[in-house]
Amino acid sequence: MNRLDSISINKKYQMNTSRNIYLKMLSLEAARQTMFTAFDPSSGTPGVETVPAAEAVGRVLAEPVYARLSSPNFHAAAMDGIAVKAESTYGAAESAPKSLAVGTEAIFINTGHIMPAHTNAVIMIEHVQVTDDARITIEAPAFPWQNVRRMGEDIVATELLFARNHRVTPYCIGALLAGGIREVQVIKKPHLLILPTGSELVEPGEPHLPPPGKVIESNSHVLGKMAEATGARYFRHDIVADDFKTMTQTVSDAAAGDYDMILIIGGSSAGSEDYARAVIEELGEVLVHGVTIMPGKPTLIGRIKDTPVFGIPGYPVSAIIAFEQFVSPLIAAMLNQPEPDPETITVHPTRKIPSKLGMEEFLRVKLGRVGDRVVAAPLPRGAGTITSITEADGMIRIGADSEGLRENQTVAARLLRPRHAIENTLVAVGSHDNTLDVLADLMRARSATYSLSSSHVGSMGGLVAIKKGLAHMAGSHLLDTADGSYNVSYIRKYLPGIPVRLVRLVDRDQGLIVPPGNPKQINGIADLSRKDVTFINRQGGSGTRVLLDYHLQQMGVSPDAIRGYENEEFTHMAVAVAVLGETADAGLGIHAAAKALRLDFIPMVTESYDLVIPEIFINLPQIRLVLEIIGSGEFEKRVKALGGYHTQDTGKVRVGEV
Repeated sequence: MNRLDSISINKKYQMNTSRNIYLKMLSLEAARQTMFTAFDPSSGTPGVETVPAAEAVGRVLAEPVYARLSSPNFHAAAMDGIAVKAESTYGAAESAPKSLAVGTEAIFINTGHIMPAHTNAVIMIEHVQVTDDARITIEAPAFPWQNVRRMGEDIVATELLFARNHRVTPYCIGALLAGGIREVQVIKKPHLLILPTGSELVEPGEPHLPPPGKVIESNSHVLGKMAEATGARYFRHDIVADDFKTMTQTVSDAAAGDYDMILIIGGSSAGSEDYARAVIEELGEVLVHGVTIMPGKPTLIGRIKDTPVFGIPGYPVSAIIAFEQFVSPLIAAMLNQPEPDPETITVHPTRKIPSKLGMEEFLRVKLGRVGDRVVAAPLPRGAGTITSITEADGMIRIGADSEGLRENQTVAARLLRPRHAIENTLVAVGSHDNTLDVLADLMRARSATYSLSSSHVGSMGGLVAIKKGLAHMAGSHLLDTADGSYNVSYIRKYLPGIPVRLVRLVDRDQGLIVPPGNPKQINGIADLSRKDVTFINRQGGSGTRVLLDYHLQQMGVSPDAIRGYENEEFTHMAVAVAVLGETADAGLGIHAAAKALRLDFIPMVTESYDLVIPEIFINLPQIRLVLEIIGSGEFEKRVKALGGYHTQDTGKVRVGEV
């Protein structure tokens, strides 16, 4: 019986019925210190291999490289002209031209050609007067080595080209080849085995969409490419189901193989089927289980036969953060490279952002310059929200000793996109509408320079952002219940003294979103108070919430009578998803959201959705581009295809009365 088969029945039973607990979570700094103490790359000799110099981009030199050849390795003409001995040209002047014999005193030469013997200068062809086939005339003298690339001007044979531990760039290839270097000694790329685990996972290449309860496995592919970008080579194992014995055998085989690091994705948390900790304990030792960061708290670090083994959380953002904070630095250390020093920028959050005391948070944000400030709008904070990374322009680290960011507090953000992209971003804050996605796409189609960043905080939140100078424009559809108009009275009340333009984007149909076939036969707002109906609401301050509360008041229905009134979402699509996912029987939203997910729609009202644009921004190129797009036939066509939109007033501008 082998070691794996000898595990006691009692241990197996405990493994399947108990949950892991984080016995002693460490701070990020302490966890990293523990890792580098256990795995000190400087204590060992990294493997070395030989690669062709022309293929060495991205590799780290294991040995210093000295030039074998001077460059150029002969005196070469730097210009088209005539090669001369400079001393023979002395005395030439405009008032006293000098004649030289072709072939002996003056030899025609092209750029890059070897200098003839006994010559040491080149006179540019533009400064030469051809007398006849035998003689030329010059009106100015040359000086020694004028317009000549001397031997060794760039590289001298035997000189040091690059020291050891230098990472080769594409530019370096030119120097290596020019110096006569055909191959170089480089540090071997660390080999990583990435092991995705989970009985719920399916391969992304399967022809059919996964059924409910199954999830497409993507983390291993993301982390694998991150490993390549850091300088490692990765090997992906097939998905392993949540089975302790199978996982243990797989990891045991990997630890005995030619891998410098093992990543177990999933199973590092506290669930009854999270086996990563137990597997590492069975085969080696656990060094860290639980780090005071979010996302990424369940990160696990262990050692099996001197091989680092990481338990990477299964949520995508947690996995990325864990990789960046632990795996990437260890790869860099194995390659004798410093950790990357990301560019940071000072930003102003668009609102107060609370955070959990005792946990260091990595907050994903959208960024854009508004006036003289770069503003940061927080993205969804869930560890499973991969789009919070793909849509992010920056990352803010909120310390464990902080309860969050105060209003008007400035903070450093790590840039995830180039600075110029941030400078050319149009910042929209306010109510959500699907046509903003159309607008963003058409902006990118028409301009490689400008882009749209929209943050959905509701119509009132948008007006507040305009008032504070934190947005270029705000989407708004606030109903004035006194006269049935939209937005104007709110602008007068909340933006006094701020000249703005009110630009009609669309008119849109609002109503109740219900499941296909409307199984509970919901006919209107009054049915929301039924005991068998669960509602999903929009957040306070949104125009949709204002509309709902107005109708409830008109009908004499108390919000307390509506089951789910307190459950809030920030976008129409999120409301529609809640209905689709059967967590709610109805939600108030736009027709386009219902149509996108093939849900039924009960119309209630056609409302005006406007863009509120401060006058000071109206001539920005980003704003001019937006107004141009709004007035285009392409925008109208795409908006109408969404369903529930009306464009007869699209593009109309109101100035004076606002």
